[in-house]
This record gives sequence, C-alpha cells and structure tokens, in this order.
Amino acid sequence: MRAVQIDAHGGPELLTVREIPDPKPGPGEVLVRTVASSLNPVDWKTRAWDVGPAFPMTLGWDLAGIVVESSSAEFAVGDRVIAMSAQVATGRGTWAELVSLPEHLLTRAPAALALAEAATLPLAGTTALQALAKLGLKSRSRLLVTGAAGAVGGLAVQIARQVGVTVDGLVSRPEHAPQVRELGAESVVHRVADLPGGTYDAVLDTAGVDVSAALADAALYVSISDEPLPAVPGAAKSYVQENKKDLAELVELVDAGRLRVRVAEHYPVTAVRAAHESFEAGGLAGKVVLLF
Repeated sequence: MRAVQIDAHGGPELLTVREIPDPKPGPGEVLVRTVASSLNPVDWKTRAWDVGPAFPMTLGWDLAGIVVESSSAEFAVGDRVIAMSAQVATGRGTWAELVSLPEHLLTRAPAALALAEAATLPLAGTTALQALAKLGLKSRSRLLVTGAAGAVGGLAVQIARQVGVTVDGLVSRPEHAPQVRELGAESVVHRVADLPGGTYDAVLDTAGVDVSAALADAALYVSISDEPLPAVPGAAKSYVQENKKDLAELVELVDAGRLRVRVAEHYPVTAVRAAHESFEAGGLAGKVVLLF
C-alpha cells in the first residue's frame, strides 16, 4: 500500500509517497481503507520540527474511510467511519491507504457528509470541543475566538453558539470576516486594537494573539496555540486528546445540521507536497483535503 512518510525533518520536499507493507490489525483493532484525510498545523510542524516518533514516520491525524476488516461487534465491513489518531504520541499515522486503529478511536462517519468532507472533522472538531469544555461555557455569556476563520476557530464559533453563548471573532484578514459571521459570530474584527476593552468573560485563542486587554474581570483564557500564554490569571493550555465520545458528539451536530465543515482544496495523495505548500501559505477559507 501507499503511505506518506518522512525520513528526516524539513520542508515539503521531504514528503515521500512510498509502498510499505499492509498493516495487520491486532486484537481490538479495525482495518480501514482510507478515502480521505486532511492537513492540520500539527502535520507540517511534525514534518518541519524535531518532534514525532522514529523514522521512517507516517504522518497524519485525521481519517475518513471504509472498514475492510473487523472483529469488532460495533463495526462491520463496509461501515463508513472517521477517527482521530494522536500520531505524534503513538506513531499511528493516518496518511496511508490502509490504517489499523483500536476500535475505541473510531466512530461512524456523518451521514450528511461525503467522506472527503468528513475527513476535516476529527482533529479540528475534537480540539474545539475540548477547549470549549475547558472554558465551561454554560456559565459564560460572551466568548471571543481568535483565529475564528481557521479550522478549529470556525468550528468553535458554531459549537459555542449551540449553548447560547454570544460569540465574537478575531480574524487575520478583513475578507474572512463575512464567512465567520455566517458561522454565527456576532461581531468580527481583524485588528486586536478594534476589540472592545474589558468585555469578554471567556477567550479561546487559536492564533497565539494576546487579547488580554479585551478581557473582563475574572475571565477565563484557554489557548491551543504554541505561543506562550499572556499574563492572565488562570490562563491555560488545552491539549487535544483522543476521544470517541467527542467524535460522536461532533457527528450528531453535523447530522442535525447544526455544524458545518469547510473545504478549500482537494489534492490527490501523490500531490501531498503541493498540498503542504498551499496549506502553509495560509489564507484559505477552509481545510486542505488529501484524497487516497
């Protein structure tokens, strides 16, 4: 089977599509034929930075595909599934034509989405859901999402609206403001200086931007960015964890028409280098999908 691997850290030119042996599922694992995956910041960071498991390393966290072998009582051959695999920690990369994963990482794919769309949901959606849970939004009234046009930010805006929170967004480009409003944000600005001072009682920072001047007293501040936290009492990082229950909740929201994903570009897996170059250039209004 084909897989996307690297043998050293560096630029997109190091990404190699090569033939490797088919995986053999172990006890409690399900073998999935990959239809699509998507690019996330962790993918290019793992490629470029000195992080991740041993070489040769198969990249990828998102998976959407069809079960081809299973001893599980929950998943049968032919089922459409999605999964998130914590590749950096476990070495189980998803950028391969066949992927074997523990059944507790899988859930059925949204019926409302093609698998090429569903592949954009697992990592970004789980990250957004877990970060918002850390903020305890039901006790909050006004949330600011930085990087609101990004994959995590755009999903966070929509999820937060489900619990009746007023959501505002900060974006990097003025042309992104209309799409974030369409996702449910009430006010969207592209400059930190334009944020109202002392207003927000919760912030989800996906962009590594210091917006502490916009916080109300006793506000909560959660970040998924690699940047250092601002000097805000109680500010915390949220690190995504594999979680089937969260995936299932995301699927329910999608199938209920309450959460939508955005795809900017599709690339065949053989063009993975071009996909990385486009993704890292930024400015896309949606995710980059890899098709297998």
